[in-house]
Amino acid sequence: MKKVGLGKRIRRELRVRALLAALPLLSRLPHRAGVVVGAALGFLAWYAIPRHRGLALRHLAVAFPEQTEAWRRRVGRASFANLGRSALELCIASRIDLLGAVTMAAGSLETLRSLHAEGHGVVAFSCHLGNWELLARRVAAADLPVATIAREANDPRLTALLDEGRRSTGIESFWRGKAGALRHIVDHLRAGGVLAALIDQDTGVAAHFVPFFGRPARTPRAPADLVVRYGARAIFARIHRVAPSVHQVVIEPLEVPDDPDADERSRRLTAAATAAIEAAIRAHPEEWVWMHERWRRQP
Repeated sequence: MKKVGLGKRIRRELRVRALLAALPLLSRLPHRAGVVVGAALGFLAWYAIPRHRGLALRHLAVAFPEQTEAWRRRVGRASFANLGRSALELCIASRIDLLGAVTMAAGSLETLRSLHAEGHGVVAFSCHLGNWELLARRVAAADLPVATIAREANDPRLTALLDEGRRSTGIESFWRGKAGALRHIVDHLRAGGVLAALIDQDTGVAAHFVPFFGRPARTPRAPADLVVRYGARAIFARIHRVAPSVHQVVIEPLEVPDDPDADERSRRLTAAATAAIEAAIRAHPEEWVWMHERWRRQP
């Protein structure tokens, strides 16, 4: 594990303490006011954190070399604002009218219910687009058994907040690296549950290199491995904003490749899910997390 320097630890501790101190006040905001405050904080972060701003602009240049610098700056700023909105929505999640604020695109819920009814479990490939936390909560609100494969936050207090928020809406979190996590994941799928996984970041886990915006990207392979090994159904689920405080969920089935080699089937499914993610990001580039170092490690 990479050692964190003293300065970084101090900055993290100050950020966590500031968040915990502000949370009681922020959690009282109405939804519309929350997204306004969140957007303002996101815009502030764009100008206040030059390292992350620089990463976002560099990654936008990789993904959209044909666009102008002005376009990339506008999209970068908007992505920071979206992240701020999403963070504030998480703070006020208990006050949000979920069914009113998060709609389902035509056929999406029917697709998911149909695959879930087959009883083999469903693996939902997803990404850090829009407000992905509300995506999981909206599916759980449809009386479907939802669990997520998640990475713990850098601070255990934040992990506890995330876990509590998810559990309050019927979502179980399987924390990567925790003892027994894999067994619980397999049991959940065998019971016919829906398992959500975000695969659009290089997080150091077992991975396939697959194309993403024209470059190889190290992409978690575990969700595809689970589909191949246990016969679960595969879907691509994403969410995007149709208005500052209104979202839409889109769910589509993913075809599992037919190949005698299990490793190749896993790779091809991961590539297909990543291609779907790229298409969704191209449609809504201002809603993705461009500060993440997606192409940091290459083959």
